[in-house]
Amino acid sequence: MRHLLNTLYILTDDRYLALEGENIVLQEGERTAARFPLHTLEGIACFGYRGISPALMAACAERDISLCFYTPEGRFQARVCGEIRGNVLLRRQQFRTAEDPAAGCRIARSMLIGKVYNCRRILERALRDHELRLDAERVRAASAGLASSLEAIRGCTDPETLRGLEGEAASRYFGVWGELVLRHREVFRFDGRSRRPPADPANALLSFAYSLLSKDCVSALEGAGLDAYVGFLHRDRPGRPSLALDLMEELRGPSADRFVLRLINEQMITGRDFDYRENGAVFLNEAGRKRFLEVWQTRKRESVTHPFLREKLPWGLIPFVQALLLARMLRGDLEDYPPFLWK
Repeated sequence: MRHLLNTLYILTDDRYLALEGENIVLQEGERTAARFPLHTLEGIACFGYRGISPALMAACAERDISLCFYTPEGRFQARVCGEIRGNVLLRRQQFRTAEDPAAGCRIARSMLIGKVYNCRRILERALRDHELRLDAERVRAASAGLASSLEAIRGCTDPETLRGLEGEAASRYFGVWGELVLRHREVFRFDGRSRRPPADPANALLSFAYSLLSKDCVSALEGAGLDAYVGFLHRDRPGRPSLALDLMEELRGPSADRFVLRLINEQMITGRDFDYRENGAVFLNEAGRKRFLEVWQTRKRESVTHPFLREKLPWGLIPFVQALLLARMLRGDLEDYPPFLWK
């Protein structure tokens, strides 16, 4: 089993990353600010434009250390990859499956069952724990709608219809997601998803969480020998990691949405942690990103019982486990892809 290592987050523009022996060196001008052994890291995420040495890029590629670049606002820009590894026969099977509408729809259907199940589970958990603090009637209606969506998805064999059902379920879920915000609703009011750019603090948190989760899914799929850019649900588009977006669907609710609700409801993030732009865009500021990432990394080390393997695993390993299960299904070791169903 893969071990969960650390991710190094660089949040300021005044740090240059270089390689010295087997260590990463953070430089501020002529001064060495910090050192980190390469063997303790599984990823580096840079939120700035200062730079990184070619030698360190090569060392990360050789050791399969994910190296990603983001804008200061958290939008993904680029990823440094090494030599493509893995079983070419597995990737050929992935491509054949993606070209077969029936076979691809079967996998996409399993992923969407996981997504809608988990979204409904989040609503039901909120009703159980906080019924008196939210509009229970609206949330129950949305949950019932998601139950109907689940039944429709289970019986769907057409990819286009499946995409329509996914959009319908997402609309029902996000239509009441704001009810789950229990504190500071004047700051974290949520009237639906807005992106590129996010228009309010709640959407800024969701977009940032999805960006990080997407990076983890790309790394997981490539580590399992799959092509992250050839998916079954999301259509192919140049530069879009379609399979990573497919895998994300079942993980958005338990890994990202619940995490954002925790930040808000436990007052780990407040209105002071955002930049409000003249064009209406809202992004986490430097202090907000730092706090977000501290809690995100802690969350990845918390344990959850995997519903298929029936083993306790860190949350941070769930994308890697799901990628391996998908690879096993494509190789014929499993009859169907088992989605992650959060309990």
